Amino acid sequence: MADEHEQSESSEVVVKNYITPNGYHKLKLELDHLWKIERPELVKMVAWAASNGDRSENGDYIYGKKRLREIDRRVRFLRKRLEISEVIDPAMRGQCDQVFFGATVTVCDVDGRENTYSIVGVDEADAGDGMISWVSPLARVLLGLREGDTAILRSPVGDQELEIVEVNYLVQDG
Repeated sequence: MADEHEQSESSEVVVKNYITPNGYHKLKLELDHLWKIERPELVKMVAWAASNGDRSENGDYIYGKKRLREIDRRVRFLRKRLEISEVIDPAMRGQCDQVFFGATVTVCDVDGRENTYSIVGVDEADAGDGMISWVSPLARVLLGLREGDTAILRSPVGDQELEIVEVNYLVQDG
């Protein structure tokens, strides 16, 4: 992750999509499902609906074409994201008390409440599940710190002091 951007042959800047193996696997599964299962079934349905005559008032045809456009748009997006992905396996870091991409970090606020967050790629972030993007404000404050360090998270509601209690790099399932 030394260089966030790299120059491609056409001299356009390509931003790397850092992602964990689990996140990459989930994107790949979604792409495969859309392309190999959902889209072919929908194409058959649209062909059947089109054979029923007047397409202007044919709900199956109109909905099917709209859904096909949505699937094709999502497929293009997923292919691009997977193409620029750089998979980083947190388990490869081994024992380390410093926060990097892929770390699972437990923090404690001034009231003694502990929360645990995993720092993951943009496409796999789910704050409700404790998975925060490496570009999120919280992750950016934590990156580079070590167990025992204190981070100051600045937000519109005020500054929040967080002590880093534990840093782990876990083997991911998926």
